[in-house]
Amino acid sequence: MNDTTPPLHPMEREQLRAESTLNVTVKSTDEFHDDVTNTIQVLEQGETVDSTPTLSFVSYDDLMATLTPRVLDLIEAIRREEPASINETARVVDRDVKNVHEELSRLAQLGIIFFEEDGQSKRPVVWFDELVINLPFDPEAGDTATAAP
Repeated sequence: MNDTTPPLHPMEREQLRAESTLNVTVKSTDEFHDDVTNTIQVLEQGETVDSTPTLSFVSYDDLMATLTPRVLDLIEAIRREEPASINETARVVDRDVKNVHEELSRLAQLGIIFFEEDGQSKRPVVWFDELVINLPFDPEAGDTATAAP
């Protein structure tokens, strides 16, 4: 079980802990690029920008494949129980350690959780109190729409 997720710098962990909400949305690659470009321009002009942490997916399918009910239950259990390790997390949710480790690694790569290392143990931390999902239904957004019967 190799974890390739780089650890967060202590300052990054503290910045996340200062936040209470994670916004999740669906944006096309072009929209995301435009948002980043606009933010950089605003910052270069010395103005402030909304710094609410946001996780953007390029499609509804990607969002739903990532934030499944099982994953949301895992996030909630970590927030509620504050397990001290990945093994303890697996016991809390009554699931296989390897599977839980893989899901936690993916969530860490996305910035949904981070790990605090304590010796050989890695404690998963959910840094937000609220997860807000914003699903824009824009017919002109090319790669965000998913057709369903």
